[in-house]
Amino acid sequence: MIFTAEELAEICRHAEADYPSECCGVVLARGTAERLVLRCRNIQNELHQSDPIKHPRDARTAYYIDPKDLLQIGRREGEGYRIEVIYHSHCDAASYFSETDKRNALLGGEPTYPATTYVVVSVVAGRVATRAAYRWSADQRDFLPLELKELDA
Repeated sequence: MIFTAEELAEICRHAEADYPSECCGVVLARGTAERLVLRCRNIQNELHQSDPIKHPRDARTAYYIDPKDLLQIGRREGEGYRIEVIYHSHCDAASYFSETDKRNALLGGEPTYPATTYVVVSVVAGRVATRAAYRWSADQRDFLPLELKELDA
């Protein structure tokens, strides 16, 4: 199971609430029963406004997790949580794992979180249209799609 129906509903609510900006967040788990969805703040607009040359994209087409949220995630990892899912939305675009998404998920050509599932939610005109999940394949050295039925398991 990637996440529960309640977690998926929370992710979809987050994606719709943040539209027309991309949302971002994680699902954390500790053991088999303790799980939580952590909405993160997308600071891409602030980065773009402060340095449009370095950050040419705004929050409609990119996300950057607020460092305060990254610290909170790190604290939770220190408490024994692991990152099960990293999610974000695409605004008025399909739910695909873009080249930018892949590049951001890698460090030195290796996945930062190889066991984590990446979920992309497409939001069109303010409503969730589709969702897709991807996970790193060590054999194929790429992020491959997971069947959608796994999202609802």
